[in-house]
This record gives sequence, C-alpha cells and structure tokens, in this order.
Amino acid sequence: MKTHQEWMKLALREAEKAFEENEVPVGAIVVHEDKIIGKGYNQIERLQDPTAHAEMIALTAAANHLGSRRLEGCTLYVTLEPCPMCAGAIVLARVPTLVFAAYDPKAGACGTLYNIVEDQRLNHRVHVVPGVCDTESEQLLQGFFGRIRTITPKKG
Repeated sequence: MKTHQEWMKLALREAEKAFEENEVPVGAIVVHEDKIIGKGYNQIERLQDPTAHAEMIALTAAANHLGSRRLEGCTLYVTLEPCPMCAGAIVLARVPTLVFAAYDPKAGACGTLYNIVEDQRLNHRVHVVPGVCDTESEQLLQGFFGRIRTITPKKG
C-alpha cells in the first residue's frame, strides 16, 4: 500500500498537466482498493466550463469506473483544499476520506473559510487529512501565479 505522500505525488503530476496548459495547477486522483480509478486536473479555461475543477473530473471518472455515484471505500487526493462546489460534490459522493495538500485561504471549504465536508448538519461527513505535500503544491501554485503576473502586469 502506498502512503498518503506517494498518492499525493501522483495528484501533483495531474496538477503539472494543468500548469502546462496554463490552467490553475490543481490535480486530483481517486483511489479505491489501492488503485487509481479516477483522475483529473483543472480544465476550466480549456473547456470553458466553470465546473471543470480537478476534483469534479476525478469524481466523475471514479463514479463511471464503479458504476455508482457513491464512492464508498474511496480516498480523494487533491493538491489544493476543495472549494464549496467540490466539497459539496465530495459529500454527495459519500467519499469517506479526503487528503489535500495546500490550504486555500480564498476559497477553501474543508476547514479554511467553510467546513462543508465535516458539517454535522449534513447526512455524510468526510475524514480530512490536510497538508500532505503542501510545500510542493504551494510552489507549483506560486510558480503559476508568478508567471501570470509576469505575462499580464497590473494596470496602474
């Protein structure tokens, strides 16, 4: 069995694909019985789809693989703390465990701004393991946004 760090390194590879395509570098994988059954990276710009987040793509692929909307027995690894939309999808998919790398101070919904995945009012709660390979994820994100600022400087 792989460790959380080993799985997260594979999610980081997905994030690198997003980086190469000038998308915000976020990657995700879904693991079931020690195998990747879904993976994805941000494709919002490429697809012109506001829902094309790495998590949403990975969850859809995993559901298709299992032939079920319920992803029981799965672990989702994502390189950035999920937003409210993705956190809601994680709860609806009944994912038991979420492992994420970097916290998202602007949109994080798994402990930072909100905590949708552990909200007692909902009918499913997710066990969260934060901060796995956070430095690597933060460096990738900083590199991306640094490049964006260089390409499109602020107007003064």
